Amino acid sequence: MPGAERPREGCGHDACRRVACHNAEVQSRFLKLSDVQEILNISSPQAYALVRSGDLPAIQVGGRGQWRIERTVLEEYIARQYAATREQVRERETH
Repeated sequence: MPGAERPREGCGHDACRRVACHNAEVQSRFLKLSDVQEILNISSPQAYALVRSGDLPAIQVGGRGQWRIERTVLEEYIARQYAATREQVRERETH
């Protein structure tokens, strides 16, 4: 029917046709340190050290001061690490 809004893919629940389906995976803006550990395949102390040193900018939230890292910040960190690695390889090749 022209002009009619198509239901979104999902479970078929009426509300899910108006908004994102409750069964769809939603990517959070922020990651927990445990998420960063998994993504970078590093230990908990290594992830904590990256945050505490400022190499991986993060914020503390909540009464218990849980660390959160913005997804885009993690991607920028990874890009910086790739660039630093390329530079190290170039330096080794010229010496």
